[in-house]
Amino acid sequence: MPFSIVRNDIARVRAGVLVNAANERLAAGGGVCGAIFAAAGASKMAAACAGIGRCPTGSAVVTPGFDLPCRWVVHAVGPVWRGGTHGERGLLQSCYRSVFSEVARLGAASVAFPLISAGIFGYPVREALDVARAEASAFLDDHPDVEVTLVVFTRDVVAQGVALLGELRECVDDAYVDGSPHLRDRSAELRELRAPEARPVAGAPLAASVPAPGSLGAPDELAERLAHLDLSFSEALLSLIDERGLTDAQVYRRANLSRQLFSKIRSKPDYRPSKPTAVALALALGLTLPQTQELLAHTGLTLSRSSKFDVIVEFYLARGVHDVMTVNEALFAFDQPLLGSQ
Repeated sequence: MPFSIVRNDIARVRAGVLVNAANERLAAGGGVCGAIFAAAGASKMAAACAGIGRCPTGSAVVTPGFDLPCRWVVHAVGPVWRGGTHGERGLLQSCYRSVFSEVARLGAASVAFPLISAGIFGYPVREALDVARAEASAFLDDHPDVEVTLVVFTRDVVAQGVALLGELRECVDDAYVDGSPHLRDRSAELRELRAPEARPVAGAPLAASVPAPGSLGAPDELAERLAHLDLSFSEALLSLIDERGLTDAQVYRRANLSRQLFSKIRSKPDYRPSKPTAVALALALGLTLPQTQELLAHTGLTLSRSSKFDVIVEFYLARGVHDVMTVNEALFAFDQPLLGSQ
């Protein structure tokens, strides 16, 4: 999956490049910076940084990863928040662009980064997440095969930036909190369905409930049905792409899928995707909720009120939100699988 979000200590994440939220002096600090130095070997990292000297805000420099599970560390200096009136957004954008420029120059296949400036530098989380999302998306437009991972300590960090979070929480609670109308209605339906089972009809012979031989349809009828199956998921997907005049690259990039996975879907008419993959493609195509249900049906899937994942996806589809990153942030906040994952 080209872009993902994980909850972890960044110093433990395996990637070609790990990004350190550094200060201008490139000195060991607290938070992410302290963890990076400690895991790399504090003296080795300090010596490498001392050899570079300083790094201005909005820029980035590279050192070896030393004892970290990466080849390189990109030390990025984000702005300190000063109320938003001192060019902080532009400096943060420049910081991320410097990071991704180094990733491209190094030829790294993967990069993991923290939410720069959102810690002790005081940058508001929602705004910091907006910049990170936009810059990661822009980088992936030109480098779709690089795996980009945002690493956070807690899900609450991402939750602060989730669009329509309050309304979404209410929607999820309505479906899942004990005693919700939905659950009560479903329980009543189930009781109704089960009621006849408790009242067997006396004297009804067992054989009467068994279909007579041949009553299920002749073999020719079954063969006829099997010969006229609906389109497979792959066939339906490719037809929709053509109808909308989109290219394969546009679709798999919007869907947060790798080129390799999309190629597999295209080349195998009987390919059965996971639900996160299928939903990601529906969003990439800009489908409505009914259209998404129709596409999912081609692979035997559906969105229902019995799954948090499904409720969250329905919530955004119903509001015309088709941006996979936006939906993924909500899914991450609720500890659900991310779209585009296999």
